[in-house]
Amino acid sequence: MEFFLRTKDHALTQESFDLQYDAELKMLQTVPKPTEIEKYYQDEAYISHTDGNQTAHEKIYQLVKRYNQKKKASWIQRYARQNAKVLDVGAGTGSLIKYLRDQGWQAEGVEPNKKAQNIAKDKGVDLKSSLHDVEENNFDVITLWHVLEHLPDLDKAISDISKKLRSKGVVFIAVPNFRSYDAQHYGSYWAAYDVPRHLWHFSQHSIQTIFSRKGFSLLKVKPMFFDAFYIAKLSEKYKKGNHQLLKALWHGLRSNFHGWRTGEYSSLLYILQKE
Repeated sequence: MEFFLRTKDHALTQESFDLQYDAELKMLQTVPKPTEIEKYYQDEAYISHTDGNQTAHEKIYQLVKRYNQKKKASWIQRYARQNAKVLDVGAGTGSLIKYLRDQGWQAEGVEPNKKAQNIAKDKGVDLKSSLHDVEENNFDVITLWHVLEHLPDLDKAISDISKKLRSKGVVFIAVPNFRSYDAQHYGSYWAAYDVPRHLWHFSQHSIQTIFSRKGFSLLKVKPMFFDAFYIAKLSEKYKKGNHQLLKALWHGLRSNFHGWRTGEYSSLLYILQKE
C-alpha cells in the first residue's frame, strides 16, 4: 500500500483521512478505518436516508432518483429472468423497492439505518436490518447502488451476497470511479471520496478482480451519467463554499465526454453473474 491522497470529511466532521493505493487491485482504501462508523452517518441531511424535497439540492436529487428508478428497473428486466426475485441492499427509504413492486416485481430490501427504515415503512416497505436476516439462495437479482464502498469487510460482504443469490443470479454494483475526469479535476475536494463513509474506492480492474475471485463473471459495464453532475455540484460546494451550478454543469459534461472517450465515467454500474 502506498500513499495516494489526503482528503477530509467535507460533509460533516472535517476530519482528515488518507487514501492508500493497492497496486495489485488498483483501488484505494480509506485510512484509518473508523471503529465507530455510525457517528459519520448522523447528519440529519444525509440525503439517501431521507425523502427531503424542500431545497433545490433535494429537489434535484429526488428528480434524478425518480428517473434512475425507471432506468434501474429496465436494466434488471434486461438481464434477469422473468418473475425474478430482487433484493436491494442499502435500500435507503425503500423507494426502488416500492417502484419495483408497483411494476409487478417481487422485491425486498436491507437497510441498517433506523430513520430510513421508518420512512420506508410509511410506504408499506418493511426492510431487514442486515443481510444475516435474509434467506440464503433465495434471490435472482441483488442490487447495491452506491453501497459496496460503505461495507467495512469487503471480502465477507461479497461472500454473503453470493450466498443469498441463486445459481446464475445477477448482481448490479454501482460505485464511484476514482479514475474519472471529475475525480482528477477536484482532487481532495472530489465529493465521491466521501471519507470515511466510503471505505473503498474502486477502479474497473478492482471490481472485476474482486468479484472473479468469488465466482462472478462480468456481463456489462454501464455509465451512470447523472452522477457526474451531482458529484460535481457537491465538489464545487466543498471547494468554493457554494454549489457553483454552471461550473458543476460544465465539469459534469466534461466528465461524461471523457468517459465516452475512455470508458472512465464518474460512476459505473457493473453487472455480474454468479457462475
